[in-house]
Amino acid sequence: MKIITEQSELKKEIAQLKSQDKSVGLVPTMGALHAGHLSLVERALAENDGLVVSIFVNPTQFNNPEDLEKYPRTLDHDVALLQTVSNHILVYAPDVADVYGEDVTSVAYNFDGLEHKMEGKFRPGHFDGVGTIVKRLFEIITPDRAYFGEKDFQQLAIIKNMVQKYNIPVNIVPCPILREANGLAMSSRNVRLKPEYATAAPFIYKTLEAAKIKFGTERAKEVVEWVENQFESHPLLELEYFVIADENSLETIDQKKQNTLYRAFIAVYADDIRLIDNLALN
Repeated sequence: MKIITEQSELKKEIAQLKSQDKSVGLVPTMGALHAGHLSLVERALAENDGLVVSIFVNPTQFNNPEDLEKYPRTLDHDVALLQTVSNHILVYAPDVADVYGEDVTSVAYNFDGLEHKMEGKFRPGHFDGVGTIVKRLFEIITPDRAYFGEKDFQQLAIIKNMVQKYNIPVNIVPCPILREANGLAMSSRNVRLKPEYATAAPFIYKTLEAAKIKFGTERAKEVVEWVENQFESHPLLELEYFVIADENSLETIDQKKQNTLYRAFIAVYADDIRLIDNLALN
């Protein structure tokens, strides 16, 4: 396993792979790796000849400076975890200057309105930061396939939009959400949960599952109101939003239509830790 901190060295490694007509996969991460990341890595290894795992805490996608400061940085642990899967991985762990140079700012993107819903509504500028770093990684690494978890479903939709809009020659591969035994979606933020909040957090997924059942017989508005009421009475968890949306357009729905896929999206605060999740409803 090679730990590479400079894009110039990484580009040489990738050029060597491509000169042998070998495919390259990319799993972009911000580190603090867990089993959810490893599931993406395993799939990418199975589907490509070479694999780059980027570990980079991207400053331009944090609208809260305190959140950026607190984000865990655990490179040694991350590398050890990757080694349990394979030693044939290129780990790109650059500093900010190697990625951005002196201009550490986001590009202002138009993602056809996808960026203004849900996460974008509550985290202004977040998806400009996501688009900026992902496009930059695509330019540096030129992967054939890039792997993204469905936990960040809106992010996944935005990256697909960007790839299509800018004609970027990469295949975006969605990967299912991996969950703890108690149903909580795996996240790098989970390790920061205080014990009582870690015990309470699985309530999020249980509520999503109950909402899915209700969605089979009730109107979307009634399901949303029911979820909001569940959290209003919860002593520890604070609901930021719960939305039922068209899976393709991410438009919030008023009523169900035939032959349309719907998904529930949720963001919850457990003390000062913000947790997101989503679930296909049909």
